[in-house]
Amino acid sequence: MRLMRPGRLVALGVIFLVIGYLMSVISQRYSLAVPVLPVSALFSMLAMSALIFAFGWRVHRWKTAKVKKHLDPIVAARTLVLAQAGAYAGTVLFGWHLGIVLEQLQYLEYSSAVDHVVNGAIMCGGGAVMLAVGLIVERFCRIPPEDDGTEGKRDERGKGTEGEYA
Repeated sequence: MRLMRPGRLVALGVIFLVIGYLMSVISQRYSLAVPVLPVSALFSMLAMSALIFAFGWRVHRWKTAKVKKHLDPIVAARTLVLAQAGAYAGTVLFGWHLGIVLEQLQYLEYSSAVDHVVNGAIMCGGGAVMLAVGLIVERFCRIPPEDDGTEGKRDERGKGTEGEYA
């Protein structure tokens, strides 16, 4: 598997920032509820981040252990996929709520807008945590290259052979 591309994550975040902003404008125009998650969703986001980190830490411990115990490669691959999914979900949640916060800043003289800005900012923080944990665990799943004298060399396609994922 390949590393997640930062440009792709940034583009996804910007797309959802615009969508969140537009949905907040539409909800204000038609007197609908602002589409921000409640603060209780933060606990789910943090629990998911903790679970992803726990699975990633297991792979990291196996990778750095002096005595290699058996690690099921399917578990390691699933951990990597879970970490990438968490990073994507964090990016989407961060972008969406940042768009809502940016749109709601113009209504700060109203008390309900303050609540929406605070909730949105808290959810942005939760999205940032999910994104960071996903990226960290993705790095945990990287296996160093085998010591066969090919370290740092390029393969036939011109790509580096720095290592693979667990």
